[in-house]
Amino acid sequence: MSDTRRPSSALPFLLVHGAWHGAWTYERIIPLLAARGHAAVACDLPAHGLNARFPATYLEQPQRPAKLATETSPVAGVTLNDYVDATLATLQRLRGLGYDKVVLVAHSMGGIVASAVAERAPEAIAHLVYLTAFMPESGVPAVSYIDAPENEGQRVGGLFVADPSAVGALRINHRSADEAYRAASKAAFYGDVDDIAYAAVANLLTPDVPVAPFATPVATTAARWGAVPRHYIRCLQDQAIRPALQQRFIAAADAFVPAHPTRVHTLDASHSPFMSQPQALAALLADIAES
Repeated sequence: MSDTRRPSSALPFLLVHGAWHGAWTYERIIPLLAARGHAAVACDLPAHGLNARFPATYLEQPQRPAKLATETSPVAGVTLNDYVDATLATLQRLRGLGYDKVVLVAHSMGGIVASAVAERAPEAIAHLVYLTAFMPESGVPAVSYIDAPENEGQRVGGLFVADPSAVGALRINHRSADEAYRAASKAAFYGDVDDIAYAAVANLLTPDVPVAPFATPVATTAARWGAVPRHYIRCLQDQAIRPALQQRFIAAADAFVPAHPTRVHTLDASHSPFMSQPQALAALLADIAES
């Protein structure tokens, strides 16, 4: 007998993680969305999560900081197109299950990927949600914003332990023996998460993020990317993408597509509300899907 079951009419979610993270980012969010009737899928981007590859010196104990600062990254060749192709493949698998459209959510660096995906497949996206994420202007690489005046006070750049142009990656040493360095890393991304929870998170973070995706501009158009209902979730305690930079992204998008302004939502949270405020974040995402 054939299976005649149909997917729920509730919109499904495709969840894209940020730099140094993986699909585990959304482990606490997915069941909360399911409780509201929404299926949700998160996959590891190339070079992240189970697809991560590590510099040999990162895994040594004791570490050799000088060697870690010069070892070429094993993920240096990963490109933005690799990220986008992987995400589109997951999107198409969801649509193959009978869903016409998804809610595409992207955290942090994942915003670059989401913009490119929305430009290539706007017909498949019901809502495009930037979770304290990069939402660069058309043709402007994300790297251009890191030292922007609006991002003053960001704590990420000071964590790099190697020259990105030399090793091919943005390298953070999550296994550092330096307590002050580890505290600075926590403050940058997880300032409102308790130390015990952060210890588990830090064990999952990977050291190397390929440079190319940050340096590659995404060309977006008002007719495709701009036609997708767009949301931005601001996080007011963010020390990685500062609130002023978040607001700059919103203002630039609205100037680019004035007929379709960004719908802005706010959480009083750090860069990682999926850990510090999962209930509030999941409720907000479900509300967006049901709007």
